Amino acid sequence: MALNTAMPVLIVDDYSTMLRIIRNLLKQIGFEDVDEASDGSQALGKMREKSYGLVISDWNMEPMTGIELLREVRGDEALQRTPFIMVTAESKTENVILAKKAGVNNYIVKPFNAATLKTKIESVFGA
Repeated sequence: MALNTAMPVLIVDDYSTMLRIIRNLLKQIGFEDVDEASDGSQALGKMREKSYGLVISDWNMEPMTGIELLREVRGDEALQRTPFIMVTAESKTENVILAKKAGVNNYIVKPFNAATLKTKIESVFGA
């Protein structure tokens, strides 16, 4: 199965430079329909307005963190099936376990490149 690069993707990070980096990496892979949110609550609002094929969210944000966003998404019947990739600068085992328990589909540790991002996305979709 080929990766559907036409699906809308929501990237969530409170650091505008990171949003730009992830957007550029997605573009290299072939994704064009990319929206941004600067924290979990803004992301949740956007997800309730538009159906996303994938969410890529940073872990450390204020006021709503990535893990809180993930829990909200998994607890919302309309959103719970949305594929979700968590991005973090920390590779602590307990964080990976916490994210897995919360229902994350995949996990990326910064820094990463387009090839790593593509591999992680493909593994989520079984491509």
